[in-house]
Order: sequence, then structure tokens, then C-alpha cells
Amino acid sequence: MHGPAWPAWLLVALCAATGAYCLLRMRSGVEEQRRAAGGEALMGFGMAAMAVPATVFSPPGWAWPLYAAVFGAAALRAVWAARASPHHLHHLVGTGAMVYMALTMALSPTAHHHAHAGTGVPLVTGALLLYFTGYVLLSGARLVPVAAAGPPAGGTGATAGGTGVATGDRGAAAVRWGDRPELARACRLSMGIGMVAMLLAM
Repeated sequence: MHGPAWPAWLLVALCAATGAYCLLRMRSGVEEQRRAAGGEALMGFGMAAMAVPATVFSPPGWAWPLYAAVFGAAALRAVWAARASPHHLHHLVGTGAMVYMALTMALSPTAHHHAHAGTGVPLVTGALLLYFTGYVLLSGARLVPVAAAGPPAGGTGATAGGTGVATGDRGAAAVRWGDRPELARACRLSMGIGMVAMLLAM
């Protein structure tokens, strides 16, 4: 990415942290959670690598076709997985956006292998921006009531029962934290924000 370095580094940090959390979610005992987390981890790290400022690192010419091939394979996997869960349609749009950006960077003779304003196909870029902006707004609206919800029923009773019970509850919560729906939604929201920022740079 071109422009001031600090916004790009913030985007790198956001996407890398999201990818790292998604890797931890892959340890979930829920199979569907593990599958979704794997694709989201790939997206997070891929976006982080793509957002590195051009003044620091400019990928070789073969890197962008490789990006397109990797995320093209991920898109095919999302198509297959969408038969069982419509949620994977969002993964399909995300991986398709990564393929589009990688191909745009590979084919643009003036991009120096990084996105410039005005590159890409305006209609495609605009459609993706519209989708991800709507996704960010909707995800944020869904996240607020979940984050504002109080502790689960019985939480105060557990602490009143003595330190042994409270410690056990804390241990169980530590095991289940990777399965918490609000954290998964925050993870997807972060990647949606990052995708909007990257598309705006196109």
C-alpha cells in the first residue's frame, strides 16, 4: 500500500492479530468453528501481508499470481462448504475480493506491485466496497447487544459458592473463550474493516 506508513502498519497489526486469534479458534471442539476459523486465519494473514507499506517491502512479480492462486483455491473450498452453511458465502466474497486485488496488482503496470488509487475495475471495486461496508455496519450492530449483555445466568451463584467453584468457572471459561460468538463476530468485523480500507486504496 502507498501513502502514509502508519495507517498501513495499523492495518497490518489489525489483520495479523485477527489471523492469530483465528488460529487459536482452530483449537475449538466444534468442527464448523474450526473450518470457519481456518479460512478466516488465511484471510487475516493474507491481508496483513498485502497491507505492508511499499516503502518497506515490495513483493516480487510472481507473488501476486501466487496470492490469486491460493485465494482462488480458498474460494472453491468456500463454494463447496456453502452447500452446508450459508455463512461460507461471505468467505466466498472475501476470497474473491482477495483474488481481485491480487490480479489487479499483478496486471497494473504502474502499481509497482502495490495498490494505487484508480487501479482496478471501478464497477467491481464499488460493488465490493458496498458489500463490505454493509457487512461492517451490520456486524457492528449485531455485536453491540452481545457485548453489552450481562454475565450468564448462575454466574453470581457460582462466585457465592466459594473460591473453589469460582476457580472452576474461570477455568471452564478459559477453555471456552475461543468459542465465544462475540469474539468471532469481532474477528470478522475487523477483517471487514480491513477489507474496506484496502479497497479504498484501489
